[in-house]
Amino acid sequence: MTAYNHDVLIIGSGAAGLSLALHVDKNAKIGVLSKGTLTSASTYYAQGGVAAVLDETDSVDAHIQDTLTAGAGLCHEDAVRFTVENGPGAIQWLVDMGVDFTTQKDKTSYHLAKEGGHSHRRIIHAADATGFAISRSLIEQAQQQDNIQLLEDYIAIDLITLRKLGLPGDRCIGAYILNQRTGHVEVHLSKAVILATGGASKAYRYTSNPDVATGDGIAMAWRAGCRVANMEFNQFHPTCLYHPEAKSFLVTEAIRGEGGILKLPNGERFMHRFDERAELAPRDIVARAIDHEMKRLGADCLYLDISHKSPEFITEHFPTVYQRCLELGIDITQRAIPVVPAAHYTCGGVIVDLDGQTDLEGLYTIGESSFTGLHGANRMASNSLLECFVFAQSASKKINHQLKEDFTFPEISAWDESMVTDSDEDVIISHNWDELRSFMWDYVGIVRTDKRLQRARNRIELLKQEIHDYYSNYRVSNDLLELRNLVTVSELIVQCAQLRKESRGLHFTLDYPHLHKAITDSVLTPPNAPLFTARKTSAFCSGNK
Repeated sequence: MTAYNHDVLIIGSGAAGLSLALHVDKNAKIGVLSKGTLTSASTYYAQGGVAAVLDETDSVDAHIQDTLTAGAGLCHEDAVRFTVENGPGAIQWLVDMGVDFTTQKDKTSYHLAKEGGHSHRRIIHAADATGFAISRSLIEQAQQQDNIQLLEDYIAIDLITLRKLGLPGDRCIGAYILNQRTGHVEVHLSKAVILATGGASKAYRYTSNPDVATGDGIAMAWRAGCRVANMEFNQFHPTCLYHPEAKSFLVTEAIRGEGGILKLPNGERFMHRFDERAELAPRDIVARAIDHEMKRLGADCLYLDISHKSPEFITEHFPTVYQRCLELGIDITQRAIPVVPAAHYTCGGVIVDLDGQTDLEGLYTIGESSFTGLHGANRMASNSLLECFVFAQSASKKINHQLKEDFTFPEISAWDESMVTDSDEDVIISHNWDELRSFMWDYVGIVRTDKRLQRARNRIELLKQEIHDYYSNYRVSNDLLELRNLVTVSELIVQCAQLRKESRGLHFTLDYPHLHKAITDSVLTPPNAPLFTARKTSAFCSGNK
């Protein structure tokens, strides 16, 4: 069987994956796999910007403190300081890559926005389409590098480890990959494997994320033996556009940062009743406030109003939101925007150290798939993109050193397709997908209870058995693989939520509405975990329950 050999295999083509590819030694043979097109990652749709200390009135200590405050006591201060201190350098690298950030009218400095949780203006952005600008620049740069191979329509199935092959050692040496264009499974071997597949927000019915956000990297790392942490902290963005044709369109938080007002259907303001910071409170507070008011009133949505600003200001600062709303018959210079909360960001993930190294030698995780300790119980706005760039650079240094080591790949068996048939169960897979996302939204959403969590876990057990039957008897497909991964990450979310007997940050439960005195991470360890651990944590749980 022919195996495809790489020096570095990067699974994911968003900000984290492409940045890493561009940082790795130019002599390395790099493969970057994208499940869809290169622009299908969450980065492409990011509107707000990147948080960094770029103004003399701001400071590293202020950015650190804001992040620690937003994280509700669970941030790892070493990770926060590491990320913030490396922020300005990451921004300069993006400028060098050709990202055209918005400047002040005099063109002498960048325009910096302010978002919820930040005490200073420190969000550098490209109007309200920052992700598009960053993706475009990074893709163009990667396409110019002879050592980088960009492969679209490839979805990873499982990681290949020495232990799975019955060989001594805990090391990842590649992955089984479904080539969606040929329908066949390929073996891709590599000295270093990087998971940069994004988060798991598609586990929920309403999400601001693109369709690819199915927790693939987290699920694969878990199956390979890596620990995960704090999966219960799912950030629900307060303002997703509410319209039958909008699908997953995010209304950027920067609108509230520039004076946007949240209103009830009757036009009344309400955020001041929930937090003295009103519209500029952290996202978890704003999302719960909107959820509370919608349930209290029986309303389908609430409203975000920026129409008191001049039309020129609105169209200059928020052209993407303005144009998309206008296409749907909503002129935001004249009327408020209908909004609802939606699953937006996975704050937990695969445990890594400050180099992105997981518990498994040769395997790295960066970006939203990872748990670095930066976000704690609530990610502060625009810290996520910064994390991608900072950890891509740090991981590249470790990987460049690793590439100097001699390593011979063992013989790998081909994927066995002889005993499987084409699936005639598409309707059932689709039904299970819908069922999962519905009960996750209802039982494991913005507000939780022990009873709801147990109901979700019972249903997950049934889905796991059905998926095992599909996986054993039918050819693998994108839908089946994504469903399998979503069920895995949903189970991890529920298990972590059941461990946390308190309400903290993004995890709010009616059974335990107050903070617990003990400040600990909720860590899950799979039965096949290797002896090496990437990061020490103070944990509720050291074993899979």
